[in-house]
Amino acid sequence: MVQAAVASTAGNHYSLHQGTPRVAAGTRKGRTVPEKDDYAIVARKGRRVRAPRLAYKPLRPKKWRPRIGVIGCGGIIESHLEAYRRARYRVVALADLDRSRAEAARDRFFPRAAVERSSETLLARNDIDIVDIATHPKPRLALVEQAVRCGKHVLSQKPFVEDLEAGKRLVRLARRRNVALAVNQNGRWAPHVAYARKAIEAGLLGDVTSVDLAVHWDHNWCAGTPFDRIRHLVLYDFGIHWFDMVHCYFKSRKPKRVYATVARTPSQRTRPPLMAQALIELARGQASIVLRADTRYGMQDRTVIVGTKGTLVAEGPDLNHQSVTLYTEAGYAVPKLTTRWFDDGFDGSMSELIGAIEDRRRPEHDAGDNLQSLALCFSALASAETGVPVKVGSVTRLPS
Repeated sequence: MVQAAVASTAGNHYSLHQGTPRVAAGTRKGRTVPEKDDYAIVARKGRRVRAPRLAYKPLRPKKWRPRIGVIGCGGIIESHLEAYRRARYRVVALADLDRSRAEAARDRFFPRAAVERSSETLLARNDIDIVDIATHPKPRLALVEQAVRCGKHVLSQKPFVEDLEAGKRLVRLARRRNVALAVNQNGRWAPHVAYARKAIEAGLLGDVTSVDLAVHWDHNWCAGTPFDRIRHLVLYDFGIHWFDMVHCYFKSRKPKRVYATVARTPSQRTRPPLMAQALIELARGQASIVLRADTRYGMQDRTVIVGTKGTLVAEGPDLNHQSVTLYTEAGYAVPKLTTRWFDDGFDGSMSELIGAIEDRRRPEHDAGDNLQSLALCFSALASAETGVPVKVGSVTRLPS
């Protein structure tokens, strides 16, 4: 399996023969003679231009400020609640199997909120409009169904479901009950991801032909935690964000096949493999996802999206610190991004849900849409299990 390498542009802004007119290649007997620089793949510096202004930040709802209930108060809920507090949203009740965790979250973020004795008592409250369900996948399926049947709008933690058919049933139920069901794919509102999505939507890249996502980080903190029991910790629990990004960047084109592998490293401390990669085939396009979760030194996160009219590169040492460079025929542009994935991504996920309900439209992270990201992920997991490419859509559940 060959992994394409892309030269880093950190510290400079170069593009291949872009921005500066090339010296005409010579001709010999009626045919073009390549230049030396063509063989050496020499980058020429382009002209810096003003960055396009794109609405990448979380959009606030116009007027509605719904009452929010939270079920599940594990570690990640702090990012949820911090985002809601900064956005001045109203969390009125929390519940967790471990009452002390719910109380600690309440005391830190929303001291006036109630702590309910169970999810059932929380869902029975008449003063809750939206339920943020942040439990692990297995118990979450029933909780989402109960919330929908109680007439609550739902923001479900990701990965959404372990079975696509179960997910489809929840989507149908939510539509019959006329409630919104969204999935907390908060990575969509990470500033570099959001800017890339908006740039593609605005046609700045033309037709996207390739997407390459590579993350090198240290995930060994999961050793000894419940995450250590997740079979495909990297490719599934963490990787769903990157499969969702591929889905977003190639919105109008469905993936055909995916080939994926996983492997352990000699130094990793967790039980699940900490190396994973996937190659994805689409109509008129390709994508790669490279996840290296035992990187102790020199961590980095890099995105390269190539289109027929431009290229977008995002890079940085981690999820929160990313710079974006947009290359087009006019030159290169470096937008100044002022938000971060943690916790603005969680703000974006809830704000988009509230705004969609207010505007009576489906949210961008509607559960029905997210099932396409899960289908891609499940096929990648099946490929990693079998060692062969898998047709996307042929696998409907998480491998057992």
